Amino acid sequence: MSQAMISAPQPEAAEAGVEIMRAGGNAVDAAIGCALVQGVVDPMMCGLAGFGSMGVYFPGRSRHEYIDFHAPAPLAARPDMWEKLILGESRDGYGFILEGGVNDIGYGSICVPASLKAYYLAQREYGALPWSEIVQPAIAWAESGWTVRPHVQFFWAEQPFLGSAPGAERLAFTPSGRALYCRPDGSPKRVGDTVRNPDLAGVLRLVAAKGADVFYEGEIAERITEDMRAHGGLVSRDDLHRYQPRRLPPLWGEYRGFRLATNNPPGGGIMLVEMLNILEKFDLAALGHNSVEYLRVVAEAMKRATIDKDRYVGDPDFFDVPVARLTGKDYADTLAAEIKAGQKAEVPRLNTGTPSKDTTHISVIDREGNCVTMTHSLGMPSGVITDGLGFMYNGCMAVFDPRPGRAGSIAPGKARFSSVCPSIVFRGEKPYLVIGAPGATQIAMGVLQAILNVLDFDMTMTEAVSAARFSATSNAIDVSNRVPRYVTRELEAQGYQVVRSPYTFGFASVHGIRVTEKGLDGGADPGHDGVALAV
Repeated sequence: MSQAMISAPQPEAAEAGVEIMRAGGNAVDAAIGCALVQGVVDPMMCGLAGFGSMGVYFPGRSRHEYIDFHAPAPLAARPDMWEKLILGESRDGYGFILEGGVNDIGYGSICVPASLKAYYLAQREYGALPWSEIVQPAIAWAESGWTVRPHVQFFWAEQPFLGSAPGAERLAFTPSGRALYCRPDGSPKRVGDTVRNPDLAGVLRLVAAKGADVFYEGEIAERITEDMRAHGGLVSRDDLHRYQPRRLPPLWGEYRGFRLATNNPPGGGIMLVEMLNILEKFDLAALGHNSVEYLRVVAEAMKRATIDKDRYVGDPDFFDVPVARLTGKDYADTLAAEIKAGQKAEVPRLNTGTPSKDTTHISVIDREGNCVTMTHSLGMPSGVITDGLGFMYNGCMAVFDPRPGRAGSIAPGKARFSSVCPSIVFRGEKPYLVIGAPGATQIAMGVLQAILNVLDFDMTMTEAVSAARFSATSNAIDVSNRVPRYVTRELEAQGYQVVRSPYTFGFASVHGIRVTEKGLDGGADPGHDGVALAV
């Protein structure tokens, strides 16, 4: 069996990672090359102007760290700037609905672009190949073109959430977007249609030749700044100049003798550790996978972690996050006791809406045992493409809380909470799972269930990412359409509101690699279009 593998939600991106490793690149080279291609072939999910979190484990160098690149609010942002515009909050907690959609679509929704600087830092620090070589696959796809896949079309054509813009409106927000991604009648391109992006190819050529500085200090920075100034955007030249990713040690947790390395706040790793601590108090295998009691117990753990996230988790530079308490075993004992007693947690929400989803993920292991797990995103994309640049900006302002004085409130330079939790599970001193997912608020919930599927139910990686999932980030339990009705009827009889999705997939899109004695076992969530490829 293979000793190197990559798993990602886009086949073109995974193939690029394989070719890079075959050319002598390592796990970081493959991950960054894959990420750059993802920004071309899934342009509303991620890109140069996005954000994310990357776990890097290089045992030969005794290095294990997270490069966190959560997009900060621009320096022009103010805590009370949108306080009087609030209409509601999405049911899953992923963003606020404001009058005029000022935080949701358009120039006002954009936070400082973070992804490219993190890609460049990681590759220069850990990569084995020249930076310019890593960028070439993305240039090729942008120039020669790619065909729209089923999940890309699904996201583009998705209906609007409560008060937020639909995918088609985001695609067509600027003339560049309409020209790239829409048919002559203005509707989004469909499965099999070709997309060519010569403007993005040109930007990537500059980035290949000059590195990230051209984006943050040079001619691309000038183009970005001019466009923001002309259209009332918050991002300034000073924002671009000042931005730096953060480098942190992992946040650690333990579950049934396994050790979990994940990211720190404002990432979602803290939720993952809290939920695993709670669920360690239950014999999940004895309950049965996706049984009535299993759904109740896991859903209540999800709700409690969601409540704590909303109250306590924000950017640690701006808010005192009680990490030790939330990830402590004693606190988990208290919460588990409530669940055992049948207590239902109440998740406060300002209004109700539909769960949101976006983002993408990469899991890589190379032949030297180096591991990379990276989740990166545009948030709910802003829809803005600067004429001549070809990439879409993030829409991260939508998730900030417009009410001052809270963990997620707006502040200049502050990063918003994100559920991204790229993680590595260790068995003893060696990696056992390299895992993560796209899926907005549902990311931690999807990663949690895939980990439980492997550790408690002895599933393969493919089985673990393919099993039917559910989520509880509000008072309701959301389930995919493969969770049987005879299970959900019993939950409803216990007083739970169950919201059934018409889709058989959803609640994050988990991609992972499992390390076995015989080799690597990769899984690509069948709800997306990706693959796990051996090298």
